[in-house]
Amino acid sequence: MRLGILSDSHDNIANAKRAVELLVKEGSQAIMHLGDYVAPFTLKAILETLPPQVPFYGVFGNNDGEKKGLLEVADKRKALLTDPPHSLELAGLRILLLHGFGSPGLTREIAEALASSGKWDVILYGHTHEKDNRRIGKTLLVNPGETAGALNEPSVALLDLYSMEARIIWL
Repeated sequence: MRLGILSDSHDNIANAKRAVELLVKEGSQAIMHLGDYVAPFTLKAILETLPPQVPFYGVFGNNDGEKKGLLEVADKRKALLTDPPHSLELAGLRILLLHGFGSPGLTREIAEALASSGKWDVILYGHTHEKDNRRIGKTLLVNPGETAGALNEPSVALLDLYSMEARIIWL
């Protein structure tokens, strides 16, 4: 099973749509968004680009102030959107979805501590706008970077749950 991962869209609809199109073309069987859509219209564009048979799992970020509107958009598509952290199981693996906590350094520190616990097979996080793809013990830790391209070159990640390998893809 392949998961498409994006984060920190920050209302860049063109990049968000391009990210989803690319991840679906690469064989994503589910899309994960790690927060900071910002406005409901961005999530709407993402979900309208996503084929109906591809499930969507998302968590809120610190810049997602219109939670009610975002939830309404998600509900219309039957997409999962919830507060982080969110733990789920796919392909027999435990996956944790996070956004972030305070500074980028604190976010990395917390993500690394959670990975060190060994309680999840995969931890996906955003917020820092910086790419991360490494193992800590048995846990794969992945940050796709930012989709918006505001601070860094826009990127997403593709995770193969069978090989337990992720790769960063630049938009």
